[in-house]
Amino acid sequence: MKVAIGSDHGGFDYKERLKAVVADLGHEVVDVGCHSCDSTDYPLQGREVARLVAGGECERGILICGTGIGMSMTANRVPGVRAALCHELFTARMSREHNDANVLCLGQRVIGLGLAEEMVRLWLETPFSGGRHARRVALIEAG
Repeated sequence: MKVAIGSDHGGFDYKERLKAVVADLGHEVVDVGCHSCDSTDYPLQGREVARLVAGGECERGILICGTGIGMSMTANRVPGVRAALCHELFTARMSREHNDANVLCLGQRVIGLGLAEEMVRLWLETPFSGGRHARRVALIEAG
């Protein structure tokens, strides 16, 4: 799987660590930035990850900022993106099983690194369950 990953300065440290988690699971990482802790505007990276996922160039995306809120708001404005802001394992799993989330949003300032690593592993490994949930995802996509 090809996974796009991006962050602003508030999520840079986690982005660098989470790239290794994604690669260790055997996935290709596409890093859209940022590339330092220097201040940057999160919509730039959020929009680029969302564009790659919506356009089919990457199957999934991961976005990290201070809280994850700005990234999720940005990504969800792109048609075809179902970005989920998650803070623990249950919502990370359910975002995949029930909502077929294709972008995971995390907040570096609100969750610990160990938990973020576990969430990424779980999120990447959890399949969409389909069934009645497919109908609901289709309704989301219909607008």
